[in-house]
Amino acid sequence: MFTPNRKRLLSEFLGTALLLSIVIGSGIMAERLAGGNVALALLANTLATVGGLYVLIEVFGPIGGAHFNPVVSAAMALRGQLPWPLLAPYVLSQLAGGVAGAWLAHAMFDLSILQWSTKVRSGTGQWIAEGVATFGLLLVILRVPASRVAASVAAYIGAAYWFTASTSFANPAAAFGRMFSDSFAGIAPASVPGFVAAQFTGAAMALLVNQALGSAGLAPGSPKADSTELLGVRAAEGNFPMPDWQGCA
Repeated sequence: MFTPNRKRLLSEFLGTALLLSIVIGSGIMAERLAGGNVALALLANTLATVGGLYVLIEVFGPIGGAHFNPVVSAAMALRGQLPWPLLAPYVLSQLAGGVAGAWLAHAMFDLSILQWSTKVRSGTGQWIAEGVATFGLLLVILRVPASRVAASVAAYIGAAYWFTASTSFANPAAAFGRMFSDSFAGIAPASVPGFVAAQFTGAAMALLVNQALGSAGLAPGSPKADSTELLGVRAAEGNFPMPDWQGCA
């Protein structure tokens, strides 16, 4: 029998693995079918990611919060929505899931399982883009009502695939997993540290802006007053008390 915390960690591992298999697998399929048309390949990759991300949040959100992303978990810990002792296990589950998802995509397409990406993604524009992508993602998570967070996050990531120069990784676990895939969605290992630094910078800015803007969505004290009910950890499913989110803003 899995304990509640083990269920959360399993949901984070599986969700991140499936997300990365969707991103990488759809990239491989799109590149094969697009006949060299990079715009068409990116569009197919985007649509698959948007649909998959929406479903994964709906499926795993009630269990572990559907973070799938170390910056989201870190933000929730800072806000008191995730107990600090769970932060490191969450991040490790997400990183392991990212690698497993890359390997799963390779297996499905009969590619070599073990790969390193050679796709360089570096430079000031790319780093600014990752900061912007992560800033927007976290702001959506913090301010959209829980009932609409899955659709809102998926829609934002879909848009950010196109308006950011980096195609919006916005996730250290995604960057980590994608460096193990020399495919359309890959990123060279040397490019990962710059992306991760930009992502955490964007997340920090989002937390500051959210605090400056004040309470989101519904009136203070209302149920589902913000999306951290879904993308945090719900108290009803754990053994620890959760603070009122209003006090964490």
